[in-house]
Amino acid sequence: MYVYDQYDQTIVDQRVDQFRDQTARYLAGNLSDGEFLPLRLQNGLYLQRLAPMLRIAVPYGLLNSTQLRKIAFITRQFDKGYAHVSTRQNIQLNWPRLDEVPDILAELAGVQMHAIQTSGNCIRNTTTDQYAGVATDELEDPRPYCEIIRQWSTLHPEFAFLPRKFKIAVCGSAQDRAAIHAHDIGVELVANASGEVGCKILAGGGLGRTPVIGSVICEWLEKKHLLTYLESILRVYNQNGRRDNKYKARIKILVKAMGVDAFREAVEQEWALLKDGPTTLSDEAIRHAKSFFTEPAYLALDAAAANSELAARCAADPIFGNWVKRNTVDHRVAGYRIVNLSLKATGFAPGDITDAQLELVADLADQYSFGEVRTTHQQNMVLADVQKGQLYPLWQQLQKAGLATPNHGYLTDMICCPGGDYCSLANAKSIPVAEAIQSRFNDLDYLYDLGPIELNISGCMNACGHHHIGHIGILGVDKKGEEFYQVCLGGSQAKDASIGKILGPSFSQDDMPDVIDKLLSTYLELREEEEIFLDTYRRVGIEPFKERVYAKAD
Repeated sequence: MYVYDQYDQTIVDQRVDQFRDQTARYLAGNLSDGEFLPLRLQNGLYLQRLAPMLRIAVPYGLLNSTQLRKIAFITRQFDKGYAHVSTRQNIQLNWPRLDEVPDILAELAGVQMHAIQTSGNCIRNTTTDQYAGVATDELEDPRPYCEIIRQWSTLHPEFAFLPRKFKIAVCGSAQDRAAIHAHDIGVELVANASGEVGCKILAGGGLGRTPVIGSVICEWLEKKHLLTYLESILRVYNQNGRRDNKYKARIKILVKAMGVDAFREAVEQEWALLKDGPTTLSDEAIRHAKSFFTEPAYLALDAAAANSELAARCAADPIFGNWVKRNTVDHRVAGYRIVNLSLKATGFAPGDITDAQLELVADLADQYSFGEVRTTHQQNMVLADVQKGQLYPLWQQLQKAGLATPNHGYLTDMICCPGGDYCSLANAKSIPVAEAIQSRFNDLDYLYDLGPIELNISGCMNACGHHHIGHIGILGVDKKGEEFYQVCLGGSQAKDASIGKILGPSFSQDDMPDVIDKLLSTYLELREEEEIFLDTYRRVGIEPFKERVYAKAD
C-alpha cells in the first residue's frame, strides 16, 4: 500500500496545526458558525443531530494493522468505543467532542491518516473494488490509478470549492464492485482491440434527489491521459455547474441539461488545451504508483493439497463449510482465499465495529493476511490474502468475535446509512428498520434459498445508503412530522446498472418487515430456475409485487 513521503506528512501535520488553531478560535467566539463551516468541512467534520461526526479518509479502502489499531484507540479514547464503515469505504466516528477533534487528527497523522476532503464541495475519497489486486476477474489492479487520482486531487486549488461534492470510482475487473455508474466520474480499465489496457470514462452518475446512471464520455483513453481528461471534465463542471441551487448543482444535472453529446464536446474542447500538458502521466509516474502495490510474499502452495484439506475440514464441520462457501471468494493465487468479515450481525447497526473487534481484526491481519485490511462499499471488511489451510483457525476467532455471520451478499447483508439516530439531514431512522428486517429474516436456510439480494436503506433523499441501486431500496421520508418509508425495486450497481422504480405509497416503520415478506413471497412464487431477485423483477416487472403488497385483506 502507499506510504507517505515527507511532503505528504508535512501537509497532514500542517493541516492538524491549522485546524487546532481554527477550532480554538471558534470555541473562543472569534469565528462565527458561518466562518467555521468551510473550515470544519475541509477536515471531515459535520455537526450532527446529537454530536459532531468525523469522517476519516481510507483511500480506496486500504488500511494496515497499525492504522486499524489507532482507530480502535481513538474510539476508546475520544468516542464511545465503536466506529462505522461508510459506503465510500471511509470510517466515521459519531460521538467525538468538538474540542478534541484536533487531538484525534493528530493521532491519525501519526499513522499516515487524515480526514481531509471527506466532506465539503471538493473531490472526495476515490473508491474501488475491495478485491483489487487479488480478484480472479481482474484485468488490471486499479489501486495505482486511485492513488494517482488521490495525489492529484488532494488540496487541488482549482477544485477546492466546486458547485457540489464530487466522487470518483475506479474499476479494473469484469464485475463492477465499485458502482462506477453511480458516481460523478467512473473509470473502468478496459482493453482495446489490440489488447492494450486503457480507461473508459463515465460522467454524470449519482444518486440523491435525482438518481442518474452515468454516461460514457470516452470509450477508450490512453492511461497517460487519465489526469488531463479528468481535469477537463472537472473544469467544464466547475465553470458551468449551478451554484444558485444546491439541489441542482451536481454534475449529473449539468450533463442532463447540456445533453451527453454537448457535454462530451465541451470536455474535448477543454482537453485540447490540456492534452500532453504537465499532468500527463509518464511511464515512470505510473511505474512509481504501481511500486506501492507489489505482490506480498505468497507461499508456493500445493493447490491440490490445499483444496483437499479444506474440503475435508468443511465436511467435518458443516458450519465452517457454510461460512467458507458464503463469505470467502476465489483468489488469483493458488492456495489462497479472499475473506469477507461480516459487519452485519443481527441486532447490530450495519457497518458498525467495536474497538475490541478492530483490535482483533488488526491482529488477524498480521497473523493471516500480511498486515492489511480493506473496507468495502457494502460496509464490511476484507482480509484479502488468507491461506486456505489457515481459514479454520481464522474462522474460529471471527466467530467468537461476532464477525463470521455467513450472510455475505444475502438479504441481511444490507447497506444502511446512520439515519435519524445520528444525522441531522435524515428524515427518518434507518437502523431500527434494518434491525427489524434482520430479526424477521434470520433463518439462514431461507436467505440462501432467496439467493443474492441487495437491500439498501437510506434515511433521506441524499441516498447515503444507495437505496436507488439496491435490488430492494428503502427510503425514509417525512410525512407531516412522522417517519414513513418508501420502497423501490429493480436497482442495480453492477455493469448493467439501473435505478429502482418506486413501488407506491410509503409505509410505517412497523409495516416494513411485512412489506419485505410480501415482496419476497411474490418473488419466490414467480421466479424461474436459477433466477435471482433482480432477474425475476426484470422479467415480470413491478406490477405483481405492487398488487401483492397493496392488496386489501379479506
